[in-house]
Amino acid sequence: MKVLVVGGGGREHALAWKISQSPRVEQVFVAPGNAGTARDATNVPIAATDKPALIAFAQKESIDLVIVGPEAPLVDGMVDEMEEAGLRVFGPSKAAAELEGSKVFCKNLLYTANIPTASYRTFRSGEEASRYIWDRYGDPSEPVPVVVKADGLAAGKGVIVCSTRQEALDAIDRIASQREFGDAGKELIIEERLIGQEASVLAITDGETIVTLPAAQDHKPAYDGDTGPNTGGMGAYCPTPIIDEELMSKVESDVLVPIVHAMKRARRPFKGVLYAGLMLTAAGPKVLEFNVRFGDPECQPLLMRLKTDLVDVIEAAVDGRLGELAPLEWDDRPSICVVMASEGYPGDYEKGRPIKGLDAADAIEDVKVFHAGTKLVDGEVTNDGGRVLGVTAMGDTIAKAKLQAYRGVKEIRWQGAWCRKDISDKARLQ
Repeated sequence: MKVLVVGGGGREHALAWKISQSPRVEQVFVAPGNAGTARDATNVPIAATDKPALIAFAQKESIDLVIVGPEAPLVDGMVDEMEEAGLRVFGPSKAAAELEGSKVFCKNLLYTANIPTASYRTFRSGEEASRYIWDRYGDPSEPVPVVVKADGLAAGKGVIVCSTRQEALDAIDRIASQREFGDAGKELIIEERLIGQEASVLAITDGETIVTLPAAQDHKPAYDGDTGPNTGGMGAYCPTPIIDEELMSKVESDVLVPIVHAMKRARRPFKGVLYAGLMLTAAGPKVLEFNVRFGDPECQPLLMRLKTDLVDVIEAAVDGRLGELAPLEWDDRPSICVVMASEGYPGDYEKGRPIKGLDAADAIEDVKVFHAGTKLVDGEVTNDGGRVLGVTAMGDTIAKAKLQAYRGVKEIRWQGAWCRKDISDKARLQ
């Protein structure tokens, strides 16, 4: 069969790499792809948001299965239009994808479905939100433990954690007035700041059956020790000991099952990947956000460990047959992904800097370098984004997997390259 993966990041490279291992797959296309997917699949120079061109390509090539990776085309209704064109496609509908596309919709649904989450208020203007902060926190010396969020998609950056009144007012100004995140800031949320460890639980569902994947732990802040601004994710490891079997059962019963039922009641049945970003508080797990696709970088260590044919799982979800699927098989060894980023990320950065050492890193045992923001220029791999590579490794223990991943990192160099040095260290604290 022929498979088309839509997208060009680290998640899509991992998907293409894993799908290409299926004995049932003859050819994997990635649109638009990157320098890494050019090695493991066939790149197609079509933007991930160009629905007409992607549909035309899929029909011309007789594509048997389309997998939409990023959130933007999902929220824009790509699955609906592809299905109308007669294509088999994996991912949620436009109506279902609003679970990620609008934080206001998500929070309201969590509230009505009685799913544990932070208390919150929604606002349609910066003035209204600022007035709330002034009224609620009158004493300037009083701590202001809130999180200010842009309603729409902001590439993982539209969430600002605050500790003081001025920080909260500045966050509101950036989102609602300066429109730092564009139209994502048309509405905003102010919610209580939860205390605890974050974890990610992903599940694949066909709207009826839920297949939960091993829990992972992402590292959102830019710098070591969880300091600095939020990013799209600086690394992840899987499985995380912070979620044991008992806690996973609670997440399934209190979060995943209720949200699938709530979406069905809202006449937005959900098919695809359901990603719950959780804060593990003293009062139990609470939902920070829902995403409607594989997380990036969580996807990379997850797929490194998956032994079951991913195509079988995805087709079962598309066809509504997940309940017939045998339990997924996993490599017992943990896996770690370390993101290497461009100088200046998550702010401004320069592109086009040549990257060296990729082959040496890939040659290390149990290491795979997944490309995210890379581009081929005259046959040379260059950086083309903020998060550039996801150096992913497995090991008998989390410590050994970390050692292998950073061995891979040490082989790779380009001007301004950097990464966090503490990915997976949280596991030692569990």
